[in-house]
Amino acid sequence: MMEKIPVSVYVLTTNNRRTIERCLKSLSWAQELVVVDSFSQDGTYDICKEYTDKIFQRTWTGHRDQYQYAADLTTQDWIMFVDADEEIPPELAEEIRMELNGKGKDLDGYFAYRRTYYLGRWIRYGGWYPDGEIRLCRREKGKWEGGLHAKLVVDGKVGVLKNQYHHYTYGNISDQIQTIDQYSKIAAEDLFESGEKFSLFNLLFHPPFRFIKEYLFKSGFRDGLPGFIIIVSTMYYVFIKYAKLWELTRSTAPSPSSEGGTEKCRFLRHTQDTESIEVQSQPLPAGRQAEPSTRSQAEGQVPAFRRGSRRVDDF
Repeated sequence: MMEKIPVSVYVLTTNNRRTIERCLKSLSWAQELVVVDSFSQDGTYDICKEYTDKIFQRTWTGHRDQYQYAADLTTQDWIMFVDADEEIPPELAEEIRMELNGKGKDLDGYFAYRRTYYLGRWIRYGGWYPDGEIRLCRREKGKWEGGLHAKLVVDGKVGVLKNQYHHYTYGNISDQIQTIDQYSKIAAEDLFESGEKFSLFNLLFHPPFRFIKEYLFKSGFRDGLPGFIIIVSTMYYVFIKYAKLWELTRSTAPSPSSEGGTEKCRFLRHTQDTESIEVQSQPLPAGRQAEPSTRSQAEGQVPAFRRGSRRVDDF
């Protein structure tokens, strides 16, 4: 049996039955495996129990908050985030072992590249490749920041891993369309809350700019029909994100006839819709440790979307 590597790996799950077992099998090298599940209803929770006893259930509270919550449950000096639709191949695990035993002693984090499998092939061009993030860091040096596109920020020196991790994105095109609808709503709300104003220029010209940049300049056409589907769906995501920002801006504008009453109610209804996607819950009080939860807590607390890597590109 392979000697464990002193790393805590943490994974977030929500209805990931299609990919979670492959993910967890690829993490057998880690000293500790922590799973935070948002009350899955498809058997994901039961699969996770076969691979770790450190599984916690918690209502979905947003990307940054949920990532940080899971990171705070780890105990090793080095920690790594892996999404439920990703896989760490043996060569990357061995590279992590060698790095932490060598020059990793002078570093505080590592950037890793990933390769995406989509519609029956590995994507090698366009906006999806190369792709990567900081995923491995010293526990006390890393912190999650941002909204929908939350990123791990490391206070210190960051190295780069040579081997790639694998990403098994959407199960099919319908899955992709649903994710685009859900994530474009969250992205539009992030823009709205940050004070960004709707721009007709962004709505009309950012989508074709992505086509030129990713399909032509970055050779997305070399990925065949899947590459073409990727760029069309990317342009649609960018377009609908700005369209939803326009919708948000319009919904909060005061109505001359109602002096703002009707429009205010419309925005409140929109906020309630948002809460069905990101269910709010209170953080743990200082000093209190999370306890593994039971299945009896699951009823009525499921986020509206499946957890997975954010394979929806923004602009």
